[in-house]
Amino acid sequence: MIKQKPAFEAIEPDFGHSFTYQKFDENLSNKNFIWHYHPEIELVYVNGGSGKRQIGSHVSYYTDGDLILIGSNLPHCGFTDKLTGNTSETVVQMKMDFLGTDFFGIPEMKKIQKLLEIAKGGIAFNGNTKRKIGEKMEILEYQTDFQRLLSILNILNELGNSQEFKVLNAAGFSMETEVKDNDRINIIFNYVKTNFKEEISLEQMADLASMTVPSFCRYFKKVTNKTFTQFVNEYRLVHASKLLAEKPMSITEVCFESGFNNFSHFNKLFKNFTGQNPSEYRNQLKAVLQ
Repeated sequence: MIKQKPAFEAIEPDFGHSFTYQKFDENLSNKNFIWHYHPEIELVYVNGGSGKRQIGSHVSYYTDGDLILIGSNLPHCGFTDKLTGNTSETVVQMKMDFLGTDFFGIPEMKKIQKLLEIAKGGIAFNGNTKRKIGEKMEILEYQTDFQRLLSILNILNELGNSQEFKVLNAAGFSMETEVKDNDRINIIFNYVKTNFKEEISLEQMADLASMTVPSFCRYFKKVTNKTFTQFVNEYRLVHASKLLAEKPMSITEVCFESGFNNFSHFNKLFKNFTGQNPSEYRNQLKAVLQ
C-alpha cells in the first residue's frame, strides 16, 4: 500500500520579482495535478471548460470556467487537465508579506486583509465577478512587471468588495493549525483520491492512520467537519457529475463507475447533493453548455 503525502511545492519567483505569474494553454499545459500545498496565496482563473476541484476537504465540480482564491498552506489539487476543455489557465502566487510585513495592515488594505483571512478556507467566485476578474487576469500577460503588481492589487481589492463568492470550507478546515497532522490527513485524502471507486472501510482507514476506528472517526470529523463516509460519498458524487457532463455513459454506468454499488442509493444521494436527479442534472448541463 502506497502512503502518499502531499507534495510541498517550493515556489520561488524569478529574480527581481515578488510574486509568480504563469499562463497555461494548449501549447503549455499545467502538469501540477497532484495534491500539494505551499505558503503562498494562489489565485487561479480557468477560462472556460469544466472539471473537478478539491480544496481542503471540499470537493466539487465546476462548469464554464473557475475563479478561485486559495489561502496559505491550504492543500489542493490541480484544476485542469487535457479533458477540461478550457482555453487557458492563469495562476498568480504570492506570499502574505510579498509587499512587506505590514503592508496589508494599513487602513486602505482592510478589504484585502479580510479577503485573505476568508481565503484560508478557499473561495470560489461566480457571476459577473468571475467574468470581469477573469478578463483582468488574462490581460496580465501583456503588462510590464510594475503594471502587473498594480493590477494584482486592484484585482484583490475588487474581490474584497465582491459578494459573488462561496467559501469552500465554510465550516472550517483546521489543517493549518494542526501542522503535526498534515501527513496523516493527507495520506487519507490521497488514498481516497486514488481508491474512491473501490469499497473503502473505516477499518482500512483507521489502520492507515494508525488509529482505532472510533479515534479515526473523531479525528477526521474534527479536522474536516465531515464524517469520513460523507467525504467519500461527496468525492464519488463529484466524479459522477464529471462523468455525466463529459461522457456518453448511461446513468447506471455512471453510478457504478463512481464507486456506488446501489443505484437507488446513488440517485438519492445525488439529488441531496445537487438538488436534481442525475438525468435532470445532465439535461440542465447540456442546455447550459450548448
